[in-house]
Parts: sequence; structure tokens; C-alpha cells
Amino acid sequence: MHGGDRARVILVNQKLCVDAQATGRHNLLVQRWFRSPPPSRNYPTNQDRREGFEHPPPVFGCALPLPESQQCLSYKRILDHGENLGHQTRLTRHSWRSSWSRRRNRSCQCGKLSGDLIQAVVKLDQAGALTHLENKDSYVRLLFVEFTSAFTTIRPQTLVSKLTTLGLSSTLCNWVLDFLTERQQSMQIHDVSSSTITLSTGSPQGCVLSPFLFTLLTHDCSARHPSCLIVKFTDDTAVVGRIANNDESDYRQEVEHLEGWCTENNLCINVKKTKEMIVDFRRGRHLPPPLHIGGTAVEVVSSFRYLGMNIANDLTWSTNTSYLVRKAHQRLCFLRRLRRAGLGSSVLTSFYRCVVESVMCTCITVWHGNCSAAEKKALQRVVKAAQRTVGCSLSTTTDIYTSRCRKRASCIMKDSTHPAHTLFAPLPSGRRLWSIKSRTTRLRNSFFPEAVRLLNSGGPL
Repeated sequence: MHGGDRARVILVNQKLCVDAQATGRHNLLVQRWFRSPPPSRNYPTNQDRREGFEHPPPVFGCALPLPESQQCLSYKRILDHGENLGHQTRLTRHSWRSSWSRRRNRSCQCGKLSGDLIQAVVKLDQAGALTHLENKDSYVRLLFVEFTSAFTTIRPQTLVSKLTTLGLSSTLCNWVLDFLTERQQSMQIHDVSSSTITLSTGSPQGCVLSPFLFTLLTHDCSARHPSCLIVKFTDDTAVVGRIANNDESDYRQEVEHLEGWCTENNLCINVKKTKEMIVDFRRGRHLPPPLHIGGTAVEVVSSFRYLGMNIANDLTWSTNTSYLVRKAHQRLCFLRRLRRAGLGSSVLTSFYRCVVESVMCTCITVWHGNCSAAEKKALQRVVKAAQRTVGCSLSTTTDIYTSRCRKRASCIMKDSTHPAHTLFAPLPSGRRLWSIKSRTTRLRNSFFPEAVRLLNSGGPL
């Protein structure tokens, strides 16, 4: 292990991250886990089980240096409330069934978060893009920003100053500063190793803390104009500009502000990989003037893949649906091989739901409502092919869409801090919700109007 005697192995536990958020501990918590050197296995000892940890949670391994003043605390377990880190970690699989179950739960959590962010890009609220497009002489410009080596350009001093502003303790800030500075790094290929260099900039690649630290670094990057919105998922950033009457001044000022903020925080925008998409349904539309970043014009594209979803400038989902169907068909091959191996129907069903259905239904609440009949039939053909292989009935994509819409809408209604919570406003009677007005089928079939209709048709709230 690189890093000398002061390197310590930190086990980052995703299950406890969720527990920490549920109990309201929103800061990083450092808890004592081992008083002695760790055992050679990745599950708790008898003493740990007596303290309440009876089932071994999924464990992620990550080498992190501890401050020299805290080396006496030996091994620690770091907790944080960032559920969005789950998709960037690798689970230690104890068995096939448990790994499938964890993968399904992880994909569901990431799918919910990605769905919220994609909704934020195209249809967040009544002032969102879809509602704005129903107004006269209006269009939307979407800028998908790509950074150059985002994690490796983090300046520890800048990050620590922002952590202090957020109210984190000085001990934790010093721990983060010690972790990011004077790191020993080398490369090894087979038996050949390079010389060791010392780094004091950036965050280690592959570390589960890197996305979380980058999120904290960029927390103060927000939109200044009410007609603009900045959506961030770690280093995936999108700027949404709602243009009315051909007035793009607010949108262009927002992009200039983002460019200046990146310069101040040692971040570099990769203009060649940064793309812009213009959503315009006006009859006499014309291409607006190009957007320039650093003196270079940003390329305008007709579709862009953002957070695993293919978003088109006409807000149709044919490209995205065909991509998901193709991936699902590729994975059906593994399902057939498992059936030839003699596995039972229950195991095949679990494998289908975790490997095939989880991919085919990614963010289904975002796009399924606006799919054409032909696209829905293509999705159903995949389900029928899986049914013939598994030997039992499986849920259709329409049923999955309906159930997930209900479940997600119920979660939003219970969460008063959710940006879309006000869309589910009850009537004075308290038995039904206010319907969302829509002039076009595009908005009527989107998630929020459809979710309101489903909740109203299900009886009293």
C-alpha cells in the first residue's frame, strides 16, 4: 500500500450512509470501528455483532490517509449522506442472489436520482422547460458542460475553506486537507513500478469520497437569474435557459458567470466536449447566434446523452428507447444461458429483474409517457421474450411505469423539501389533487400531470 506508515484502510459503508441520512446526521461522521488491526475478512467480528451489526453490509475498500494526530484512533468508518455515491462504488458480492438484490436496489436509487435531475432539465415545475415551451414566442437552450479532469483539479485549500463555510468542524476539515495533500502515487504494470511522486492537488481517482468532495466544492455554483437553472450531478453540469421574445441576455450572462466561477475555482471547461441543444417548436424558428466559451463556439447538437438518457431536441424518446431495447436484447443471451444451466424459475426471474429490467426501465417515469405505440410494442417484445425463457409471467413496462409513477409521486408528496412538492397540491376537500393544466400532448403525457391523474384515480389520498 502506498503512502507509508500513515496510510490506513477506511471502509466506506453505503448502508450506513443511508442510515446516517435517516437520522438527520448531514455532516460527515467519523466513528470508531476497530481498536485493533483489521481481520483478513470483510465482515464484522463477534464483538461487532454484539454491538448490533449482525448482518454484514456491503463493504467498499478505499485507502485513505489519516491525520497523524489521529493515528491512535486506528481504523474508522466514514459515513456521509450522499446517496448519489452508490453508483460509483463496487460491491463485495457474497453470493449471486445477494449481489443481484444489491444491484437492483442500487440501480433503483440511482434511477430515482437521475430521474429527478432529468426532470429538472426538461420539466421541473410550472416554470420548467415544458411549461415554458407552451408560451408564445419561447424556446429553451440546454448547455451540457464538460470539465477537463474535474477531480484532479481540486485545490484542497479552496475546498477546506468552503467546508468551513458550510459549518463543518475544524477537525474534519483538517482531516480532509491531510487526505488530499502530500499523497504518494506510483504506477505498476506487472512487476515494473514507476518512481513515486507526491501530489497535493486533486482527489484520488476511484475514491468514493471524490464525487462527494467535488459536490461540496461546487455547492456555491448556482443560477443568478430566475429564467435560468443549473443542474449538477457531481461533474455532470447542465445549464437550462428559458428564452422568451428572443431575449437571451440572461442566459448568456449565466454562462459567462459559470465560466468566471470555473476560472476562480481552478476548473477548466472542455469546449470541444461541451454541447448545446436548442429546443424550439416555433413555426418560423431560426437558429440563434452561437454561444462562445473562451472564444470558441459551442457545437449545437440534435441529441445528447445525459445521465444515461438520450435527450433529443424535439423531446421525443425514439433514440433512447431503441438504445434501451438493444441493450436489453443483448442481456437476454445471459438469461438463456442460465436456463440451459438448469437454474430454477425464481433465480431466472431475479436475474431478469436485476440485469434486464433494471436497464430497460431506467428512468422510465421520464420517457415512457411520451413513447409512441411502436416504441411500447418494442419494449413489450423484450418482456415476452424473457417470459418464454423464464417460464412465468412478468410485469409489462406499462405496469412498471404506472407503479413507479404512483410510488415516486407519493414520495414527493411526503418530502416537503422536494422542488416539485408544490405540484401535488390537494384540493380544499383534501381528497384529490389540483390537475396540472396542459395545452399540448407533450406536457399532458409527461410525469407530473400523469402522476396527478393516477393519484386522483386511485381514490381518496
